[in-house]
Amino acid sequence: MPIDPDEYGGNGFDFERFPFEPYPVGHVGPPDGKTIEEAFLDFHKRNPHVYDELVRLARRAQRRGVSRFGIGAMFEVLRWRYALRTQGDEFKLNNNHRSYYSRLIQHNEPDLEGFFQTRKLHA
Repeated sequence: MPIDPDEYGGNGFDFERFPFEPYPVGHVGPPDGKTIEEAFLDFHKRNPHVYDELVRLARRAQRRGVSRFGIGAMFEVLRWRYALRTQGDEFKLNNNHRSYYSRLIQHNEPDLEGFFQTRKLHA
């Protein structure tokens, strides 16, 4: 559906004058032929503060009465707070790692078991 310029102030709003990042075409996987799991384990080893912060956020939510929450939302909070504090990946907090963090946290932190919904891993 075409955009009606009148809806944007009637002054011929030009979307193309704003820079954009082109979306990658095809699968974007871990570097160097690693599996996603191997890339996660490497990232986790180099950035233990990410795990610690995710656990803190989950426990804070739990104390406020939240019984289940999305790891994706917590990733976005960390992106906002700590965008430049990670090492070893071109994506500072790679979405490929979310499901691994949710599983690792629930495995290591008995009080958070069942806090994150998980699905079957496909990679």
